[in-house]
Amino acid sequence: MKRRQVINRASKLVALLLLLAIFFPPLVLINAGERGVLIHLGQVQEQVLGEGLYLIIPIADTVRKLSVRVQKQQISAEASSKDLQDIFIDVALNWHIIPELANTIFQRIGDEKEVVERIINPAVAEVMKAVMAKYTAAEIITKRGEVKAGIDDSLHTRLATYHIAVDDISLVHIDFSEQFSEAVEAKQVAEQEAKRAGFMALKASREAEAKVNLAKGEAEAQRLVRETLTPELLHKQTVDKWDGKLPLIIGSDNAKLLEIELDELMKR
Repeated sequence: MKRRQVINRASKLVALLLLLAIFFPPLVLINAGERGVLIHLGQVQEQVLGEGLYLIIPIADTVRKLSVRVQKQQISAEASSKDLQDIFIDVALNWHIIPELANTIFQRIGDEKEVVERIINPAVAEVMKAVMAKYTAAEIITKRGEVKAGIDDSLHTRLATYHIAVDDISLVHIDFSEQFSEAVEAKQVAEQEAKRAGFMALKASREAEAKVNLAKGEAEAQRLVRETLTPELLHKQTVDKWDGKLPLIIGSDNAKLLEIELDELMKR
């Protein structure tokens, strides 16, 4: 009888210990890409638990796990340019918690969700407004690399004070107001038309220049012909082309006139 009672008590004790182990485990596993924040009796400890298995004191100790892997956050923000144009930006931010400072981050801010809501989103919005205000809308388009570098540097500085590292930032989309987009499109069309008009004017100028050069060439050729056609040359060409046949002449007066012309021609 006593033995049975001892067995029952032992079974109840084992069951109680199992329940305590389930609800208050004495061991905690920190997985790869995580850090553990050890909390003893409500106080965050200086020790940051790295990857591995740890023995803790049930009830007195708890562990909060934080991811230290690179995380991507898509953020939409609005800002104004230097010339007061409305700008709408979609930003992709890659960031991570500095592992050795996970306990400080948890103590000051909280877990990853609270880091995003309380720190990252407001910081991105603030930096976007500050950087975009330095450039005109046209410069934001033409100097996109410079704008991105300015945002990157400002975010690095701002988030470093909260022990958050910026791995990369991408300006996914930059959109402007409908009125500004229409003005830019109209300007591009006008520039294209101006370039086309300039091309046509240049083409017409070259064609006119070609015609003038052609006319000058023809005039010069005629001048040279006139200078080379001397009376002696014309006489020679006439003699060379004569086939020796005399034209038919009726009447004695005409015959005498022909004889005189032939005599003059032979004298030359």
